Amino acid sequence: MTQLPLDGVRIIAVEQYGAGPYGSMYLADLGAEVIKIENPAIGGDVSRQTGPFFIGENDSYFYQTFNVNKKSLTLNLKSEEGRKVFEELVRTADAVTNNLRGDQPQKLGITYEQLKQVNPKIVCGHLSAYGRDNDRASWPGYDYLMQAEAGLMSLTGEPDQAPTRFGVSMVDFMTGAVASLGLTAGILGAHRTGQGRDVDVSLFDVALHQLSYPATWYLNEQHVVQRVARSAHPATVPCQLYKTQDSFVFLMAMTDKFWDVLVDILDDEVLKEDRFAQVAGRRENRDVLTTEIDRVLATHPTAHWLEVLKGRIPCAPVYDVPEALNNQYIRDIGMVQSVPHPHNQDMEILANPIKLDGQRLSGKAAVAMGNDTEVLLKELGYSEQEITHLSQNNVV
Repeated sequence: MTQLPLDGVRIIAVEQYGAGPYGSMYLADLGAEVIKIENPAIGGDVSRQTGPFFIGENDSYFYQTFNVNKKSLTLNLKSEEGRKVFEELVRTADAVTNNLRGDQPQKLGITYEQLKQVNPKIVCGHLSAYGRDNDRASWPGYDYLMQAEAGLMSLTGEPDQAPTRFGVSMVDFMTGAVASLGLTAGILGAHRTGQGRDVDVSLFDVALHQLSYPATWYLNEQHVVQRVARSAHPATVPCQLYKTQDSFVFLMAMTDKFWDVLVDILDDEVLKEDRFAQVAGRRENRDVLTTEIDRVLATHPTAHWLEVLKGRIPCAPVYDVPEALNNQYIRDIGMVQSVPHPHNQDMEILANPIKLDGQRLSGKAAVAMGNDTEVLLKELGYSEQEITHLSQNNVV
C-alpha cells in the first residue's frame, strides 16, 4: 500500500499496558508515526515485563500484541532536560496522547493549556479510568472494575450463577478505539482551524455507554434486562445456544423470515405449530421452544447442522480459543499476520480488522525500548555529544 490515510501525522504516546496502546496501534497501523515515550528508569512500558511468555530481553508477546508499527523513545519526562526534549518534540507533532490516571496529565504538564504555547495546534488526548474533571480523577481503575460498576457483569453469564466478566478486557479495547476516534477528530479539527484542544475519554464512561439499549429501556420504561439461560437475547427468540448431538450451536432466527426458513429446514411438526409462528409467540414460549429445537438438533452433530444451515440461517459453532485460531476461515480472509521478530522470525499476530481498498493493513513487530531515540534526537537537532550527555544523565 503506497500511502496510508494518516501518513505524515505524528503522535506522541505517553502510554502503557492495554487501553492506550491498543487505541494508538490503530493509528499506527493507519500510517501515523506513533512515538512511544518510555521511561528508561522503570524499563519502559510495564507490559514489556508482562508474562507468562517473553521474547528476547525486555519484551513479551503481550507487549507485541499492542505495539506493532510504533517507534520507541526513552525519555524521563520529569527531568528538566527531558522536558526540554519533550517540548521540542511537541513542536513537530499533531497530538500527544496518554492513558494515565486522571490527575496525572496536569502534574506531568501534558494538557492543552500547558502545551498550547509550545504548539497551538497540538491535540492532547487523555484516556483515564474515571476522567479528569470529577472527584474520582485520582482513583486508579481497571477494565474489570468498570464491567462491575457499569452493570455489564450483571448481564453476563447464566441466570443462576454469579455475575461474570468478559473473557478479555473489552472495556479497555473499546475505550482505546473510542479514544483514537476522538483524537483523530481533534487532529482533523486542528488542521482546519489551527487550534488544538483536549480530548477526554474514560473507561467508566465507555463501559456505561456500552449498556446501550438496556440503558434506554430502563431510563424510559424502568425495564430491567435480566440474564437469560444459554446466552439468549432478552427479547428475540430463537437467539441463543442450542444443543446438538455432540456440542452446541448458536442459532439466530431473529425475524419471521428466518424462522420460516429454519422451520422448513428442520421439517418438524411441533415447530410448525401456530404458537411459534410469530415473534411474540416464540418469546412467550421460549422455554418450550428451546426444548423442541434441542430435540431436533440432537439428531445430528454440530458439523452437520452448520453445513445444512450455512448461508441460510445466522448460526455459528461455539469454539474454544485453539479452535477459533485454527479455523481455516480466518487464514482465508487474512486475519492472521506474520510479523517477523528478531527472536521469532515466524511470529504471528492478529491482523487489523480495517481494510483499505480491499487490503489488510501491514504490520512491523514492536521495536526494542529506545530503538528510535538517537534518530529522533538527531532529527530534533541534537549532536552526538549532546545525546551522550543526555544518556549519561539518565534523561534518555
